[in-house]
Amino acid sequence: MRKDKVLLVEDDSTLSFIVEDALIREGFEVVCAANGESGLKLFQSVQPDIIVADVMMPRMDGFEMVRLIRLTAPTVPVLFLTARTALDDVVRGFEIGANDYIRKPFQILELVVRIKALLKRKNRGGVEDAQLTVGDCSLDFSSQRLTADSSVTDLSHTEAVIVDELFRHPNEVVEAKTLMYRIWQNDDYNNLNRLHGFIYKIRKYLSASVTTELINVRGIGYKLTVRV
Repeated sequence: MRKDKVLLVEDDSTLSFIVEDALIREGFEVVCAANGESGLKLFQSVQPDIIVADVMMPRMDGFEMVRLIRLTAPTVPVLFLTARTALDDVVRGFEIGANDYIRKPFQILELVVRIKALLKRKNRGGVEDAQLTVGDCSLDFSSQRLTADSSVTDLSHTEAVIVDELFRHPNEVVEAKTLMYRIWQNDDYNNLNRLHGFIYKIRKYLSASVTTELINVRGIGYKLTVRV
């Protein structure tokens, strides 16, 4: 049976050893790198199923490594390990293409649970679902490209996740907490304003459409209305 392969990029050798050992015991194959440059090279050679990466590292930080990886691999799950607590840093991580993050110090069990959740979500989305069409709009999730009538927009990873969820439920109310759980694995109130910001930008991207409109459902969430 094939094991899921984890690329662990962490410059703290003690923490790297602890995490590697725990993940191996959980049945994962683990490949380790000590900085972003090595992580980028290993990613290209080993093609992991998921990346777990520190943010602050020498030679190349986690943000830059993931930004470069996202140029050729927009769908591989990425989980950041970070000691940073500033909201701007977290937002930057998601904009670059992170799927989740855990603040240090963390419990190994929590890390394992989140890795398994990201892999389950990845495996649930088949190739046939990579492109969705609603009205005169389409989303190519693999390239993170949204087309609205004749207008084409390259999305951030977080924007692509939100559009994907909305496109899967046209003319239905998608709750804000559903979107927050899919993006951040929680519905913390502090994330709500961030979600509103992403929705505002997506609404602008969809403004070129003649069949589709994204509206707010006050106190609940959002609805992608489609006219036939």
